[in-house]
Amino acid sequence: MEKMADSACDSCAHYNSASLKKLGVHVNDTDYVIAIAGNPNTGKSTVFNALTGLRQHTGNWPGKTVSRAEGAYEYADKKYKLVDLPGTYSLLSTSEDEEVARNFILFGKPDVTIIVADAGRLERNLNLVLQILEITDKAVLCLNLMDEAKRNGIVIDLRTLSKELGIPVVPTSARYQQGIPELIQTIDEIASGKIVCKPRKIKNVPKKILKAVTKLSTEIESEFPEIPNSRWIALRLLEGDGRIIEALKSGELV
Repeated sequence: MEKMADSACDSCAHYNSASLKKLGVHVNDTDYVIAIAGNPNTGKSTVFNALTGLRQHTGNWPGKTVSRAEGAYEYADKKYKLVDLPGTYSLLSTSEDEEVARNFILFGKPDVTIIVADAGRLERNLNLVLQILEITDKAVLCLNLMDEAKRNGIVIDLRTLSKELGIPVVPTSARYQQGIPELIQTIDEIASGKIVCKPRKIKNVPKKILKAVTKLSTEIESEFPEIPNSRWIALRLLEGDGRIIEALKSGELV
């Protein structure tokens, strides 16, 4: 965890701006797929634009009215495709936006998920952060709008937050390009396996439910060894999540 905090909080001595190339809408033949998730009004699109060069390839998600934005950048001889997910407050799949965001993180299996949060309203953003960490173990918290937080006298212990969440935390002010180099390097280190995340999981599950989840999770892993998030899927199955049941039957999850 110390390495995570160092990557997020210290200056990136090895970062070389010359090795970053913004590719805009050119998203073919990429090495890694990166998802950008977050609540509305956290500056998520600003982070996306800062990485891809203020250009987006936009359209709709297949079969949905929800808009889809993609872009790309190249760093350290690797190409990264960015997918800007709809801004959402949760992943409970009660709306089309939530379903699109959840399904891409789950079924699309991005190499890294950037979770953009408003540093000045961190508490209300953490619900989505914890939900995403139940699905994927490759994530970085981009603590955006740090300039506004500082103006309002808000101080965040980045190292403790990183330790508690089990993922790197990178402070940014994307509109001023502050923290973007550190974010790029952290994404690279997670995607390449240099940083291994150990996300915090929900622990206050009643014993009876936990027993059922553990049993079902074991059965899922036995039947589908390649599924990386059997515990989360088990929870959804016990809740009667029709979308997950359908995906498991159709083989979409694997």
